[in-house]
Amino acid sequence: MNITTRTALLLVGIVFTAYHAARTLFWTGPVVHPVLIIITVCIVALVTLIGLFAESRNPVVPSDVALTAGGNGPGVLPMWAGVLAMVTAALTPTAVAIGVGREHVDAPYATGYIGGVGLLLTVVMIRRRVMCAWIGVGLLVIGSVAWLGPLGAFSFGLVGAIMWVSVAQIIMHSLDRASRDTMRLLELQRAAAAWQAAQSVRRRERRVRVQFALQVAGPLLTRMIGQGGALTDEERAEARVAEGTLRDELRAPHLLDTRVRIAIERARRQGSTVTLLDEGGLDGLNDDELGRIRGEIADAISDAQSARIIVRSSRHAEIAVTVVGRSATGDGIAADDTVELWQEITRTASV
Repeated sequence: MNITTRTALLLVGIVFTAYHAARTLFWTGPVVHPVLIIITVCIVALVTLIGLFAESRNPVVPSDVALTAGGNGPGVLPMWAGVLAMVTAALTPTAVAIGVGREHVDAPYATGYIGGVGLLLTVVMIRRRVMCAWIGVGLLVIGSVAWLGPLGAFSFGLVGAIMWVSVAQIIMHSLDRASRDTMRLLELQRAAAAWQAAQSVRRRERRVRVQFALQVAGPLLTRMIGQGGALTDEERAEARVAEGTLRDELRAPHLLDTRVRIAIERARRQGSTVTLLDEGGLDGLNDDELGRIRGEIADAISDAQSARIIVRSSRHAEIAVTVVGRSATGDGIAADDTVELWQEITRTASV
């Protein structure tokens, strides 16, 4: 059977609560008001059990201490229970002193409340009410010193009660820090796994691109090597088409599908210069939107009669791709070129 952190704390708390209650009720000397002692011991035990079991409706728990304050650890103690613990710590020394009588306040059975209240405040600390726990410790010190004197109070368990609360705070702080480190480690592991997956995808995509390059350019390169670079005009035109195809695959894979590739190849064989530029404007679109956009790109290239055709993805909120056709007045793009085609393809289909 698996025992969670919360279950273990509950068991330990119950056992020690019963021990301190029995110790205080086991009188070895005269007691002036036994009913008052019994009521006080029962109240301390009851408040301790409330501290162990009370659940807050709206627990204030930092998100990075989930391992110690979540389902396997103690949650935050309700504020009303913390206040109740402070009141108990303040009244218990006086109630016990009145119950046993002034002459017997330093008897062993009369000082057992110090351990019981110390346990209560330790529970409050574990339940993450730090201020309530230390205020309760201060009230316990004041009440004990008032009835027993400084030397007597610290001789009969007050030091131990303070140490319990201090150690509880140190332990919870250490657990929280370990929890934060664990959460950060999990985040780093997830980031590393995502990075590895991304790298695997990139390597697989590079292999596909290389295979495609060999498929397109391999036969042509073999002929070029075999002929020593002496190509016919038809072979040179074929080489330009292959070079443009490879550049498209490397620069703008998101703009391409079978229809776009066929339209680009036909335009190049007719003498047009086609340039594709993908600047990330198509990221986040689904397959249906990409299919529609690519279909419009293929239609625009097929209908274009321009010497230069430029297809560029856009980061505009509404425009996905721009297709521009320009006339050719010389080598490269010149200021005298005339814009013959300007088509903007929207991200969503027009109604």
